[in-house]
Amino acid sequence: MSDPFAGPATLPPLATAAPAAVATARMRETAEAFEASFLSQMLKPMFEGLSTEAPFGGGEAEGTWRGFLVEAMAKQAVRGGGIGLADQVVAEMLRMQEQEQGQ
Repeated sequence: MSDPFAGPATLPPLATAAPAAVATARMRETAEAFEASFLSQMLKPMFEGLSTEAPFGGGEAEGTWRGFLVEAMAKQAVRGGGIGLADQVVAEMLRMQEQEQGQ
């Protein structure tokens, strides 16, 4: 019986994957992180003016955790398809890579 937690046995290591596929996956990951950061910055002003009063709101902790909430919402939006920014960034990265290889 094989160990279900044995990662290398269950998943192929990145080193055996095609280099182009690994590079494209990293580009996608970077582009999605960029889109999440962008969305987070766009969502932040929506929550800055909210008034939260006792007994369940307010205080320093809420201000601290609100940023984490906005960031989590942005990441979830990207996972759900986002606004298309990541797709445009990946396309531009691939275009730049093709130009560099063509020189």
